[in-house]
Amino acid sequence: MFTPIAFASILPEILILVLGVLILVIEPFWKEEQRRNAGWLTAGGLLVTMIVSLIFGRPGEPTATFGGMIRFDWLGFFLKMLFLFAGAATALLLMDHERAGRRGESYLLLLASLLGMDLMAVSADLVMLYLSIETASIPLYILAGFLLDDERSTEAGFKYLLFGTLASTVMLYGFSLVYGFSGTTDLYRIAEVFTSGNLSPLVGFGVLALVLVGLGFKVSAVPFHFWAPDVYQGAPTPVAGYLSTASKAAGFAVILRLFFTAFPDFAASWTMILAALSAISMTVGNLLALPQTNLKRPLAYSSISHAGYALIGVVAFTQLGAASVVFYLAAYIVTNLLAFGIVMAFSRITGLEELKDYAGLSRRNPFMALVMLAAFLSLAGMPPFGGFVAKVFVFAAGVQTGYIWLVVLGIINSIIGVYYYLNVMKFVYLYRMPGEDEEQHPVPLTRPYAIALTVLVIGVILVGTVFAPFFGWSDSGALNLF
Repeated sequence: MFTPIAFASILPEILILVLGVLILVIEPFWKEEQRRNAGWLTAGGLLVTMIVSLIFGRPGEPTATFGGMIRFDWLGFFLKMLFLFAGAATALLLMDHERAGRRGESYLLLLASLLGMDLMAVSADLVMLYLSIETASIPLYILAGFLLDDERSTEAGFKYLLFGTLASTVMLYGFSLVYGFSGTTDLYRIAEVFTSGNLSPLVGFGVLALVLVGLGFKVSAVPFHFWAPDVYQGAPTPVAGYLSTASKAAGFAVILRLFFTAFPDFAASWTMILAALSAISMTVGNLLALPQTNLKRPLAYSSISHAGYALIGVVAFTQLGAASVVFYLAAYIVTNLLAFGIVMAFSRITGLEELKDYAGLSRRNPFMALVMLAAFLSLAGMPPFGGFVAKVFVFAAGVQTGYIWLVVLGIINSIIGVYYYLNVMKFVYLYRMPGEDEEQHPVPLTRPYAIALTVLVIGVILVGTVFAPFFGWSDSGALNLF
């Protein structure tokens, strides 16, 4: 029966679908020069979706709807709001992309992937979960290779599709084994069956390893990270930013709900695996970022290291750990979208992405340089920005549960990260353009970029200074897992 609670549980998805149909109907009637307005419509529509959902779609007590397929709780709701925010910011950044900004298909694909990510956050059934993952992934494969006349983009799309399909297949096989051993696809009933003790730890370890292949790919954790640098570099920059934030956050949403609710009795196995993945991801991501010269590549390796930091909270397997992961995702989304937004705004004017090309940016556009400083200091984990508080919480969760070695390794890797983040800012503030004529080569910001960057930098500062409300919402969501 379609009750008011069932309606509220999928209200954001209904509004996203309506917005997609609206774009599909209106966009063909616009002239070529008007079609970038689809970005305004998408961003505005997602903002309205957030407001309406906050007013009419807030959850009460955790409730299973649609036959147990969807879990209506604060964890899923808060993550949905993060995804909607990321989608709106990406739509603004996409508007002035030379080849994708005036094509309505790009916004439709963005909305389709957003629909899948929302459902990933609330799926309480293996079938629903897999369908949601594919709904989110397939549009992203297309968006990564959206620029058909660009060899790097088509290569990025093909690599992402190839590796993503392989990882998804292995994960699906893991899901099938979970169903075979438990006899149910309901995540909450799986936990009941697996606690009976009929499944040996070795078999349980193998099943979890298969599932982690797909989820490790989604969050680009080592050793499932090899696709990320090439895909981020070749994909349209707004798409790369969206992949590194919303898509990664959706993967962590699945990890939290799946492992905390379905496999609590096998925590000894999966926390051991995830601790190893966390340590390797932090180290490999930061070390490989050091020699990179194209700015999108260190950001790609940075996203791998940040997956490692966030995994510390998952490994803790406590309410503080889960809350710290959700908070980390919020801080990371605004920070990394801001970083990729700057890359997009700069390359749109100059057509350049190498580190040396940013020499003298502080004189060419002081506001952009200042915003870039905030983004990179936040990624480095420096106060008073969001990245600092996020790392404090995940490290606190690790210390609380005795993972001192992992936290120490995280701190060491954070110090390594500071080097290559500040190396970028060295070009921006200390170096000069050849000829030292920066005044003759300004980097202006269009209105969509100015709005997006301003909102994102405010978000980075607010999450780092007025963090209590954000962490309170994260903690409320984490409580639903226990």
